[in-house]
Amino acid sequence: MKMVEMIRWWRIGLALVLLTVACSNDPRPLPVAEIVTPVSTTTPTLTASPTATPTPTHTATPTPTSTATPTPTPHPLTIASMRQREYPGSDIAIEETLEPGVNYQRYIASYQSEGLKIYALLTVPNGEKPPTGWPVIVFNHGFIPPAQYRTTERYVAYVDWLARSGYIVFRSDYRGHANSEGIATGAYGSPNYVVDVLNAVASMKRYPDADPNRIGMWGHSMGGYITLRSMVITRDIKAGVIWAGVVGSYPDLISRWRRGPTPDPSMTATPLPGRGWRAGLIETYGPPEENPEFWNSISANSFLDDLSGPLQLHHGTADTSVPLEFSETLYQQVLAAGKTVEYYTYAGADHNLASSFSLAMQRTIEFFNTYVKGP
Repeated sequence: MKMVEMIRWWRIGLALVLLTVACSNDPRPLPVAEIVTPVSTTTPTLTASPTATPTPTHTATPTPTSTATPTPTPHPLTIASMRQREYPGSDIAIEETLEPGVNYQRYIASYQSEGLKIYALLTVPNGEKPPTGWPVIVFNHGFIPPAQYRTTERYVAYVDWLARSGYIVFRSDYRGHANSEGIATGAYGSPNYVVDVLNAVASMKRYPDADPNRIGMWGHSMGGYITLRSMVITRDIKAGVIWAGVVGSYPDLISRWRRGPTPDPSMTATPLPGRGWRAGLIETYGPPEENPEFWNSISANSFLDDLSGPLQLHHGTADTSVPLEFSETLYQQVLAAGKTVEYYTYAGADHNLASSFSLAMQRTIEFFNTYVKGP
């Protein structure tokens, strides 16, 4: 019993204590445990966002720009190319006065061709100049090794006969010959000698004593080649005379002609530039039978419809330097083109027509008197 009683009184006492606290004027909250959110000391591992595999950049292939196909530059030997060039010539300068001829004055003169000083033999008739000026013959000499060439040598009788007949004679020393500037390249693989002669024509047209509308041209051997080409390139040449000319087409020059050895081989021991023109042209353009268009384009014979005036041809039957058939073929070609042409052969005469010189010169003067000098 005592135990039960004691428990009852303990309970009553506890209840009174609780009641007293609850009724206190300064109630204090029971302490509350501070709740601390734990901070993790472990640095979180950042999971890398998956890197996107780069999409390959498409490099645009540039659209090809339409490039105009350039017009092929024609070979400088083509007649078309030669016609496109300019030949301004220059004033003629008298470099030296020579001993006069029978009825004419003689000079060493010079003029310009492509910036080169080209020398020439110049003859001018004595007497009163015609109202329009003296008629002119541009004189184209044949092949002479440049190391041997002299302005006042060779062709003396030829020039004299023309000069005594009342013509200005202008005989160009092509580039690389005598004192002329430049390199002697040869005639057949380079246009240079023709360029020099066409500039000589232009210079004569400017010469005060010359009649610019009465210019003829004479050529021997290689000079005949130059004369024929000049007459299909320019309209300034009223008539031409060719002796023993290298006047075959290029296919004929390739297959039917080789110039014989020079009389003094020691003077030409060093090959001239351009002497291998056959091999060079064939290597580049093929032989004539495979590329006739090119070979015709460089042959004056293909342009005879444009011949600037009447033509006279002379050839010896005993010529061993240039085939007689070249002149025969050209004669027929000029006739077929409907142009005026005369053709004379000389039985037994050599390359220089030595045995028929006077007759050939007489015919030459008569021809020039008819077609260049006029009445």
